[in-house]
Amino acid sequence: MSGLAHSMPTPRWEGSTVVVPPPEAGPGAWAGAPSAVLVDGVVYLAYRLRLRIGQGRGYGNVLARSDDGVHFEQLGLIEKYRFGAESLERPALTVTPDGRWRLYISAATPGTKHWRVDLLEADAPENLPDAPAKTVLPGDDTIGVKDPVLLHDSGRWHLWASVHPLESDENADRMTTRYAISPNGVDWAWQGTVLQGQAGQWDARGVRLTSVLAHDDGLLASYDGRASAAENWEERTGTARGGRLPDGLFGALRADDAPPLGSPHPPNGLRYLSVLTLPDGRYRIYYEATRADGAHELRTEVLD
Repeated sequence: MSGLAHSMPTPRWEGSTVVVPPPEAGPGAWAGAPSAVLVDGVVYLAYRLRLRIGQGRGYGNVLARSDDGVHFEQLGLIEKYRFGAESLERPALTVTPDGRWRLYISAATPGTKHWRVDLLEADAPENLPDAPAKTVLPGDDTIGVKDPVLLHDSGRWHLWASVHPLESDENADRMTTRYAISPNGVDWAWQGTVLQGQAGQWDARGVRLTSVLAHDDGLLASYDGRASAAENWEERTGTARGGRLPDGLFGALRADDAPPLGSPHPPNGLRYLSVLTLPDGRYRIYYEATRADGAHELRTEVLD
């Protein structure tokens, strides 16, 4: 596609399929936060499993493969204990131009609101669970960093991450999206905040970019947003777009003027959209959504 006249593929819900159910019933139990890649006709999926608060939270990231995009075979489970983490959030799965597999892990520092991102790298996806870990987005005393979205474009790595302020526990749920670039996908240079909530709107409390599609002159994106702290963990999905700068970097994103998309089941969470472009030009999307009992399930659908 040569321009930004097209829209980001977004869930329709009707006709979608449950890919992974939650590990237990009830609010706080989740299967979701997917990150998908398509390699040689095979879908590889990384996702997070979470138990209710008090039962273990985000206890692991799963790696799986599928020939049809719906029925998955598990390749490995990466548990939070390996990272000394209180919880794991959304993983980011990608493949380098020379065929190396990478998984970026979001790990919570115990007893704090801090998050960091570690990198695993291997020659095959099934070897990622045993690969050594390297911290690539450490955050600091003022911010927690998690949920990166990766893009390799024009010989450079691009990353958008959810950044949380740590000045107080009461405000640590707030989130903005920052943009970074790297020559190698390991050493990152922050370029600034590119997406933030809109005062008085459905995304006022915080925004988290979840998927990108690059075009000749810019970027289409999906993002999670919430209006208040009470909506934490039940974000809904919006779309945004931005331009490409003369040096090949991407600029700030502006939210589309459209209502957010949510699950039909209260409290209507629908988040962590991951978009795959299929060989026939259609899209397969994966997302996490609230089901009738309040748990979250991982769903997929194909869009024209």
